[in-house]
Amino acid sequence: MGEGLRERKKRQTRQRISEAAVALFVERGFDHVTIAEVAAAADVSVNTLYNYYESKEDLVLPPDQASPQRLADIVRAREPGESAARAVLDHLRDELRRRDRNVGLTAGFGRVFQMMRAAPTLTARLEDLGREMTEALGAVLAEETGAAPDDQTPVVVAGAIGWFHSLVYGEIGRRIEAGEKPDAIAKAVLELLDLAEGMLSGTALTYATRPEA
Repeated sequence: MGEGLRERKKRQTRQRISEAAVALFVERGFDHVTIAEVAAAADVSVNTLYNYYESKEDLVLPPDQASPQRLADIVRAREPGESAARAVLDHLRDELRRRDRNVGLTAGFGRVFQMMRAAPTLTARLEDLGREMTEALGAVLAEETGAAPDDQTPVVVAGAIGWFHSLVYGEIGRRIEAGEKPDAIAKAVLELLDLAEGMLSGTALTYATRPEA
């Protein structure tokens, strides 16, 4: 069933608010722009803005895109015969090859990234997000494998996956700040993923392999 008029208008309003906010944040700095100024730029009331975004940080890192469940969701959706680690590795490779916005390889993201790095509340939010992703993934792995409460294997494997996931984003950020182009960044980070995969133990690479149908 197609998108209804009401849903389309809500999506367009949400997008307009987000675009207005990011433009102001990039121009003046995250900490120097108020919610009221964002609302005025998007031609909505402050109350309407808060109906779409619960906090100022959500305007840059909306929960539906910067989700603590990102790694867990990738693993939940893996194919039969695919392990948790390989599911995340393949997903990251696909995002890099498509220059997906989830990995920050869209045009103009460099200025957005610099704005985020300059805002302590956003960098703290990103650090919390990485930790929450790893914890959520560990819970999924423990549940799916039926691990005993004292079995730390799901925690360790989730930590390994979270490590190379964070490694990818850190390297992308470093290269963006160095002024590299998206195509060059994607190529370099794909090579980094190959190296990271080679460094993982056999246990981490094969853990929680989904049974064949």
